[in-house]
Amino acid sequence: MSLAPPAHAVAGVAVTARGLSKRYGAGPAAVVALDRVDLDVAAGRFTAIMGPSGSGKSTLMHCLAGLDRPTAGTVCVGDAELGRLDDRRLTLLRRDRVGFVFQKFNLLPALRAAENITLPLDIAGRRADPAWLRQVVAAVGLTDRVRHRPAELSGGQQQRVAVARALITKPWVVFADEPTGNLDSRAGAEVLRLLREAVDSLGQTVVMVTHDPVAAGYADRVVFLADGRPVRELTEPTAELVLDVLAGLDPSAAAAGASTRGR
Repeated sequence: MSLAPPAHAVAGVAVTARGLSKRYGAGPAAVVALDRVDLDVAAGRFTAIMGPSGSGKSTLMHCLAGLDRPTAGTVCVGDAELGRLDDRRLTLLRRDRVGFVFQKFNLLPALRAAENITLPLDIAGRRADPAWLRQVVAAVGLTDRVRHRPAELSGGQQQRVAVARALITKPWVVFADEPTGNLDSRAGAEVLRLLREAVDSLGQTVVMVTHDPVAAGYADRVVFLADGRPVRELTEPTAELVLDVLAGLDPSAAAAGASTRGR
């Protein structure tokens, strides 16, 4: 696969958060999920977000992706400040400029694989570029499965459909929330290699939330959260280095990660 990096990548930053806070509830019972987070996500790179349970990693991704509105602070995706967008324009940005890969594949069972892949374009009333569609389908290894419905595909193949759907609009950034959580180790590795290839060969930007040190090892950078704030980061991570950091943040989480890696 080959493609020039997206135009926004020239600036070097795909997503920016400044003073990002998210609070649930009010008064003494309020829960602070994010506490004045500053974060730059490099364009054309693979960033993983990790942390103990309750650290705020999923909340951070949802705010960065425009799926949830922060209590305070700003988020910019490309050149768009999300807080300045009304609901309609925010919906359009999520549809056209952001790709999503979730733990649950979120495929429509009545549609064939090819139709699930092109669904964001169909909703927008646009036709897929045939050459790009063929390239994406080939990249995820589904050329001979595009006429199959989700029930006729394995879990790994369904997640590859979801990755292709996230790429079909040529988004500014792809957000992946525990994308291997429902897959066995072999299928999970296939999906992670696809995300890695999207970065290396397509100039794509990927932000992934994961609890798995092996998955984080595919990233260029790992940002660790604790109590709603970034507390550490690694560049050129390995599963072993990630486990070492997790052990300092949450020994029980690190032990669970080591157990998962050993299966």
